[in-house]
Amino acid sequence: MLRTLIAVEKNRTFSAAADEVFVTHAAVSQQMRALEDAWNVALFDRSNRTPELTPVGRAIVEKAKEVVQAYDDIVPSVLGDEGLRGEISFGAIPTSLTGLTPLVINLLKKRFNTLHLRVDPGLTLPLLTEIERGRLDAAIISRPVSLPGTISAKFLVDEPMQLLASPGVDSDDPYELLTNNPFIRFNRNAVVGQLIEDWLQAKNLRVEETMELESLEAISSMVAANLGVSIVPKTCVRSPNPMPVKRIDLGDDAPSRQLVLVYRMDNPKTRILEILHNIILEAVSIGRLDITDMARN
Repeated sequence: MLRTLIAVEKNRTFSAAADEVFVTHAAVSQQMRALEDAWNVALFDRSNRTPELTPVGRAIVEKAKEVVQAYDDIVPSVLGDEGLRGEISFGAIPTSLTGLTPLVINLLKKRFNTLHLRVDPGLTLPLLTEIERGRLDAAIISRPVSLPGTISAKFLVDEPMQLLASPGVDSDDPYELLTNNPFIRFNRNAVVGQLIEDWLQAKNLRVEETMELESLEAISSMVAANLGVSIVPKTCVRSPNPMPVKRIDLGDDAPSRQLVLVYRMDNPKTRILEILHNIILEAVSIGRLDITDMARN
């Protein structure tokens, strides 16, 4: 019943909570009434169409989260890390899907084979919304300008931007290449896309935009086909099958995106998320190693 109470607080309605804990709406209502009768307190204000937690109810939910977390940690605390089990719903931005995220899953499965990571790809802002709504436990995102007060963000790595150009171009001057070649733009709805746009404006660089994409692989393929140049992050873990393109530094003042691991501060899976954070940091430190070699070891 405590898990159901926590689900009601997270999802705001009995119906949504019922979907999360796999019971009927009526069963949720009965469980909440049973808790109120057992504790002799009003958990919900039912004067509105949608019952809302009372101040006492909210305080009890916070205690319930502590109790549930303590219960979940009983076996792991005795068995050690190998006792970790269950599922983490995990979001990842597209630029991490061919390097960092596969390496993280590889390391996780080797050490905690009873812990399952379900990956949902998406851009930073939609992933943040899913975290806030409790539909995702955690996500790797590009740190935006601001974060909601309910979200914890743990630093992972800084990734500077670099210019991609066809192997056939003669110049290594990024400013010349940007001025004289079609520009393949990173999606401006992404944090990275806005960082790139701000840098171009700060440098007074006018580019001839030909297309706007959000997939690093798609952008690299277009550049390799000599259809233009682009600016993308220099990913901390390289793809096992990098495209044959020139990668040119933008200089000391190149824009840089910061990758962070985000999750709700009240997420009860604290211990698992801490372990996930440490594994991601390990994957970052492994960095440029070929992830196909990691899979064979």
